[in-house]
Amino acid sequence: MTIYGAIEAGGTKFVCALGTAETGSLRTATIPTRDPESTFAEVAAFFDGAAELGRVAGIGIASFGPVGVDAAAADYGKILATPKPGWEGTDLLARVRDFLDVPLAIDTDVNAAALAEVAAAGPEISQLAYVTVGTGIGVGLVTDGRAVHGIGHPEAGHVLVRRHPAHEGFAGTCPFHGDCLEGLAAGPAIAAAWGAPASELPAAHPFWDVEADYLAQLCMTLFLTMAPQRIVLGGGVMQQRRLLPIIRVRTAQMLGGYVQGARDLAAMERRILPPACREPSGLVGAYLLAKRAAQAEG
Repeated sequence: MTIYGAIEAGGTKFVCALGTAETGSLRTATIPTRDPESTFAEVAAFFDGAAELGRVAGIGIASFGPVGVDAAAADYGKILATPKPGWEGTDLLARVRDFLDVPLAIDTDVNAAALAEVAAAGPEISQLAYVTVGTGIGVGLVTDGRAVHGIGHPEAGHVLVRRHPAHEGFAGTCPFHGDCLEGLAAGPAIAAAWGAPASELPAAHPFWDVEADYLAQLCMTLFLTMAPQRIVLGGGVMQQRRLLPIIRVRTAQMLGGYVQGARDLAAMERRILPPACREPSGLVGAYLLAKRAAQAEG
């Protein structure tokens, strides 16, 4: 059996695994994200210790962003402008090459997750947006089997949104934009605005309507710009399952019947979904990246 390596490189944790997208992981490890040196020392130790499982045909990295994704650019594989201390400029590909000489590929964690969700959805879905709502808010876009890249990768988590009245006076937490979507609706913004994480807020708290309103604005923007057949909402905040139906209702209200195929709540229930992958979507997507890299060099 061909074995691939997967690294889901997050701002809070790195998840390393060996296996395939189709059959799942044979072995995994979760490593706290600290400084690059100590984090990658543990990543290297994982792959060294898992060598008994067989030869690794390639490794895919699904990374927190922003990260260089243009293979022809000097910053390919490097972490770009990030508020994560000590990580800006870190060459993720070079760090992996230091301990294993195999074909490598890298993309954002959300683009990798979008690739995985397209694969899980089946051939009827070719346009998909994956949204993660956690420590940050990221959006990955896939069209016809390829992740969308341009001057970089999509950063729709930083779009400006219409402020909810209940958030009046909250400056937002994004160090770059203040009250962009991430600055108002990501995990740290929730804790800063309401004094507790989403999992600890009661059902009657205004947070639920505020958060759903912001994420519905994002869904509306995605339907109007990319026209995806499916939007997948994942990440730690979206583990609060009561959010999803509120977001669907609010998105339908905002669109007002304007977009063909997304005109009512029934359409929203088909179009806006939770992740379908058995394992974390970003990890599955990293396997897919590894397979593509191995096939390209084979």
